Amino acid sequence: MELIADILLVTGALGAGFYCFVLARRLTRFTDLERGVGGAVAVLSAQVDDLSKTLAQARASAGTSSDSLAELTQRAEDAARRLELLVASLHDLPEAPQSSRMPESEPKPAPRTEPDEAPSGPVFSRRQRTGTEG
Repeated sequence: MELIADILLVTGALGAGFYCFVLARRLTRFTDLERGVGGAVAVLSAQVDDLSKTLAQARASAGTSSDSLAELTQRAEDAARRLELLVASLHDLPEAPQSSRMPESEPKPAPRTEPDEAPSGPVFSRRQRTGTEG
């Protein structure tokens, strides 16, 4: 009876040892940095760091663009005010006499002294035909 108990005890210990060996291999594959979950966690961590840096750069760029836009808006408003003053000052100018407002008409071309010659070929043709037709 003791022999059977010892055999069962050794068999149980060997089974537990084999089970631990299998679990250790699975855990090693699970935490492998290249293919397992450990690798996925490492890659995701690196991506989070990259995205954090990119977000910080985007915020800085947006702040700079906002400042630049505010400056350009202020310049545009100042220019609009100056233009309004110029247009208002144009209304205050006295009107110019009619003769100086109208530009002189251009001289008309002199009439042709030579009579027009009759066309030598068809009127709708732009180039003269030379040689043989074919």
